[in-house]
Amino acid sequence: MTFLQLFGRWRSIVIGMVHLKALPGSPGCTLPVGQVVEQACKEAEVYRKAGIVSNALSFVIQDGLIVENMNDVPYTLHIGPEVTASMAAVCAAVRQTCPRLPLGVQVLACGNQQALAVALAAGLDFIRAEGFVFSHVADEGLVNACAGDLLRYRKEIGAEHIQVFADIKKKHSSHAVTADVSISEMARAAEFFLADGVILTGVTTGQEADPAELKEVQRSVRIPALVGSGVTLDNVETYAEASAMIVGSHFKHGGDWRKSVDYDRVVAFMERISELRG
Repeated sequence: MTFLQLFGRWRSIVIGMVHLKALPGSPGCTLPVGQVVEQACKEAEVYRKAGIVSNALSFVIQDGLIVENMNDVPYTLHIGPEVTASMAAVCAAVRQTCPRLPLGVQVLACGNQQALAVALAAGLDFIRAEGFVFSHVADEGLVNACAGDLLRYRKEIGAEHIQVFADIKKKHSSHAVTADVSISEMARAAEFFLADGVILTGVTTGQEADPAELKEVQRSVRIPALVGSGVTLDNVETYAEASAMIVGSHFKHGGDWRKSVDYDRVVAFMERISELRG
């Protein structure tokens, strides 16, 4: 399935973030998995009621959601099986809550094979992958490129229908080692290595991506270019030509990703998106 087949549109798709409470094994974990599941489904339902899914029954345009273990700070590159198992349980429940909409998952940090396993088990449509091409230094440590191993794993488990949207020059990272590689060159490398889409971000969570870089990437590749941070009601027009906008912080009370989804913020944003779509 292509991006267009999944979302029904090539531009201005909205993907809302479902930030899970801390999972077992992480320092901030205070809830049993059942309560994490319950809260995730409540957030998904708020998104659904607020209009994050457009024309879901007609399959004309569908916005989507992505589930992420954002509260598992500090992140580790050594992800335990309890995280994968917990996220599979959560994602399966969110899929039941929103059976028709495009749904994805990201496993922090850089748990791309784990994300594919979760997506396959829970019936999801895409994953967000870190470190797809070119090594870099993240706040979790040294991240090596994974495209070759990841797509071979996708083939091996029969998950080729699950799309991989890859971050390029991702946030919370130093890219000094690839300072001589432009954003467009990195996007082309991801396309050459068979990514289904590329994601641009600001330097940290909630910070705006560079609009000039978005245009540069769109000129450079034929695959979808998504914006993965910093989109708000005030600047959405700047990013409306992106294939999709992954929105997390702005949809939360006070614009704080740690808080719950604010129904009114989502409604206002989706109303503006509808205007921009014409």
